[in-house]
Amino acid sequence: MSAPVENPLARLTLPELRRRTSMKWRAYDPDVLPLWVAEMDVPLAEPVAEALHTAVDLGDTGYPAGQEYAEALAWFAKERWAWEPAPERTAIVPDVMLGVVEMLKLVTAPGDTVVVNSPVYPPFYAFVEHMDRRIAEAPLGADRRIDFTALAEAFRAGARAYLLCNPHNPTGTVHTAAELAEVARLAEEYGVRVVADEIHAPLVPDGAVFTPNLSVPGAERGLSLLSASKAWNLAGLKAALAVAGPGSADELAAMPEEVGHGPSHLGVMAHTAALRHGGPWLDALLAGLAHNRELLSVLLAEHLPAVRYRPPEGTYLAWLDCRELGLGDDPAAVFLERGRVALSGGLPFGSGGAGHVRLNLAASPEVLREAVRRMATSL
Repeated sequence: MSAPVENPLARLTLPELRRRTSMKWRAYDPDVLPLWVAEMDVPLAEPVAEALHTAVDLGDTGYPAGQEYAEALAWFAKERWAWEPAPERTAIVPDVMLGVVEMLKLVTAPGDTVVVNSPVYPPFYAFVEHMDRRIAEAPLGADRRIDFTALAEAFRAGARAYLLCNPHNPTGTVHTAAELAEVARLAEEYGVRVVADEIHAPLVPDGAVFTPNLSVPGAERGLSLLSASKAWNLAGLKAALAVAGPGSADELAAMPEEVGHGPSHLGVMAHTAALRHGGPWLDALLAGLAHNRELLSVLLAEHLPAVRYRPPEGTYLAWLDCRELGLGDDPAAVFLERGRVALSGGLPFGSGGAGHVRLNLAASPEVLREAVRRMATSL
């Protein structure tokens, strides 16, 4: 039996992390604690590091080939979610958001309307509008779940596609099988195509259940995007998979061949190794994140009791309602200026984002404690 994996969030010191050159650690001055962009403060999982070292030693740095990534996803999905996506109905894309763009191009035309559930990941707005489609919001309900009345109204108004985020960024909501079945029913009723961003799917701990959208009856015409990027911290190793349901396979097959030239060969190998061999590391990470979710509850109750926080069902993101603090629509700006803590401001997340911040929980408990202490001093 292999030895248990140490909590990846407890492996690196702050001085070690500050040597990194990625966006999280270089966007702000060195005295700022960055808990904003979706990067984790973890070392690479050992199977991923081994795969990359082997490739570099061999000079294996050419173009990607084969279906190993799709087969690894099928294996992982069967093990974790009792769902086995068909590798022949997949395509490699550079990353999830560029894959979303390509999937929307397959099922919409310029000027068409795409529905999103606000507050939602800001690039949903930017990428969709950049490709000459219009955004319509169907805001989440007060319980942070899909409001089906609002969704049906948006569909009825002439939407052509629905960009679903599951688990939802920034709220951490994990949509249930029953909710997804209702999405599928409404989509068929109104002729709306569902494109699901499921990048956070592996980041669902015990207590919640991730249901792949394409596993739900009625969702056969859907398209999904999946990746090991978020769960194993591989954003710099570009590769994702577009997966088609049986009713959308022909459309996925029509995706231009050049789209598949964008992913990195090293990225494909890293994601494949993560899905095939990174399970124990992921389980250790999930345990560390579960601890951090509860720790944040304790810290906020002690230092910032006016902040409303509901531990997320999935993801490593915490959506904090700071409206009772009296810091205006953009409390993240105040926390940065006065407390030297970088969080994601809520305004770019669309309707429902004002007065909120998104905090990245994928840090050490020590960093999390210091961040909340600094946030409290901002008052």
